[in-house]
Amino acid sequence: MKKAQVVEFFARLAADNPHPETELESVNTYTLLVAVVLSAQATDAGVNKATRALFAQVDTPEKMVALGEAGLKDHIKTIGLFNTKAKNVIALSEALLRDHGGEVPADRDALEQLPGVGRKTANVVMNVAFGQETFAVDTHLFRVCNRTGLAPGKTPLAVELKLEKVVPHPFRLHAHHWLILHGRYICKARTPECWRCPVAELCAFKPKTPAPKAKKAVAPA
Repeated sequence: MKKAQVVEFFARLAADNPHPETELESVNTYTLLVAVVLSAQATDAGVNKATRALFAQVDTPEKMVALGEAGLKDHIKTIGLFNTKAKNVIALSEALLRDHGGEVPADRDALEQLPGVGRKTANVVMNVAFGQETFAVDTHLFRVCNRTGLAPGKTPLAVELKLEKVVPHPFRLHAHHWLILHGRYICKARTPECWRCPVAELCAFKPKTPAPKAKKAVAPA
């Protein structure tokens, strides 16, 4: 995709959704970090359902450690891999208290040292909580970048580094949210909804998915 096409690509996504936000619910930076850790291989809707009651009671590392692993499991048992995630959340909470005065660090390397926190999670926190121009490559974003030709790459890191090069200002801050939401609701994995895509003619994907045929009304007997 040429530079002018990339600019137009993001301009259209921005016009369609001027203020994109994460769909994960949180009450502060700490609960955002926990929510992102819990969202691995799970839907945002499923995480939100499990964490609403949790975050109403537990919104600091101190409270999470006091709740304990067993107590946390009771809250998140509907989320996939909840046993491992509970262990990681307690461990990262202990690490925040021990190494960072109970505060979430605004540094990707420091975040990646926390249990259960990989590069994608760190990028989300850096972007949403601290306003950094990072690109969190999840399955939706990876698919959209490869399918459209925007930033093709064989690995999430390769796609992220390509995005670092091609995404222009002023679109860098919100770029990953536009791409994730686009992949979640329009450029879907099995059947992309090309007929209602605002960037269809800029996209390299072929053949474009046609609009579904309207069902014929059945005449009353």
